[in-house]
Amino acid sequence: MQASLSRRGAARLIAGGLLMAAFAAGPAFAAKDAVMAVASTFTTLDPYDSNDTLSQAVSKSFYQGLFGLDKDMKLVNVLADSYDVSKDGLVYTIKVRKGVKFHDGTSFDATAVKANLDRVTDPANKLKRYTLFNRVARTDVVDPTTVKITLKEPFSPFINVLAHPSAVMISPTALKKYGKDIAFHPVGTGPFEFVEWKQPDHLRGKKFAGYWKSGLPKIDTITWKPVVDNNSRSAIMQTGEADFAFSIPFEQAAVLKASPKVDLIAAPSIIQRYLSLNTQVKPFNDPKVRQAINYAINKQALAKVAFAGYAVPAEGVVPPGVDFAEKLGPWPYDPAKARALLKEAGYPNGFETTLWSAYNHTTAQKVIQFVQQQLQQVGIKASVQALEAGQRVEKVESVPRPEDAGVRMYYVGWSSSTGESDWALRPLLASESMPPKLLNTAYYKNDQVDADIAGALRTTDRNEKARLYKDAQQRIWADAPWAFLVTEQVLYARSKRLSGAYVMPDGSFEFENIDIKSSSQ
Repeated sequence: MQASLSRRGAARLIAGGLLMAAFAAGPAFAAKDAVMAVASTFTTLDPYDSNDTLSQAVSKSFYQGLFGLDKDMKLVNVLADSYDVSKDGLVYTIKVRKGVKFHDGTSFDATAVKANLDRVTDPANKLKRYTLFNRVARTDVVDPTTVKITLKEPFSPFINVLAHPSAVMISPTALKKYGKDIAFHPVGTGPFEFVEWKQPDHLRGKKFAGYWKSGLPKIDTITWKPVVDNNSRSAIMQTGEADFAFSIPFEQAAVLKASPKVDLIAAPSIIQRYLSLNTQVKPFNDPKVRQAINYAINKQALAKVAFAGYAVPAEGVVPPGVDFAEKLGPWPYDPAKARALLKEAGYPNGFETTLWSAYNHTTAQKVIQFVQQQLQQVGIKASVQALEAGQRVEKVESVPRPEDAGVRMYYVGWSSSTGESDWALRPLLASESMPPKLLNTAYYKNDQVDADIAGALRTTDRNEKARLYKDAQQRIWADAPWAFLVTEQVLYARSKRLSGAYVMPDGSFEFENIDIKSSSQ
């Protein structure tokens, strides 16, 4: 990667007659380019067709939605001015912001909203985020600044769905022009215009001169640089080749913390880590066994050993920071209690099983090895395997029937990118969400929990919704379909010359106010 002009100090315009012109005009200053190092490559620049947080996060360079979430995961208006909901919870009438333009000059209006929602709700398009929006019955344009969205059934988290990072507004003109290739030609209303995507080296955007927020963006270009190797990602922060890096491997934290050029930042997250336990098969069909596993694992020690202290024991089914989360724990570390429960369940000498991890990186390896050792102390002998992405899809996520599932104990994680408890509970713990539909890898079924989740979707009464979610979380906590492990902190690095960029609690990014202090400042 070539060093940007901003790393060379003031630009030296030495070509032909430009040299004299530069001197005559006074000092010339380098363009402000922020280089953002990230942990993996991007799959697509079509957020509606992406399942990974990173691809959606970098797409924020180019795109915005009607609503969004701030750095505390609170709902905010973005391209929407206001909204109303009908008493029956079926009709959402949204007023959109006036005077906003897409990068290609197309006006943003109610027709653009309809074009985007019609596209994602058409099953023929086979977009990955279809299930987030499949409750939309139709979208109607009332007038240029008013759109009416009618749902098939009441769905109270709908505005939070519209705040999900996938729910962006794409130029209708660009959709017609590029079709499926919109994944490589993003055209939105965001602060940066698309310049190039050189896979797998970098993705670049330039300042959008027509951005609707006055004075923004403050930099000229933004360059996203996938750096898959953990050590390399840490090293380029120290050399100044990158201005921002996420994620920082926990084992590199001490090195970066000592660097005079770098600020190492740890912030709360809503990324929950857990072991799902296959409740359909012995011995995990017995709640006492599942509870024993929760007592057998020292979550505080796990946070230190595997996460270098950048995690806290899980306090509930839904982590703090997600709307309607309930604090219920953590489960205490009590190996004697674990052994007693195993004996009550008919396993006085423990049992043998398997423990798979959804990831094969260093931290995940440390987690499953630590858990293996902890379980062995209460008589549970677990053979461990860290799955590669293809194995995870084949062996866990794509299994057609519960009785075919080979998964027993499964280390995985989740963050609710809508900021609301529905997306923290329903995809993981509703009986309708067993693979291959969604990710209830515990194959957990509790009729009252199902009823609570469904009831919370139907009601528009916030107090009633809170009651239903509380009941669901209390029942899940007691049933223990998971071993509740830790909530991570997000750990990232930022050069001391960079400001206005941070990692959000769901592992996404916010960088609208990003700025770089030039060498002359």
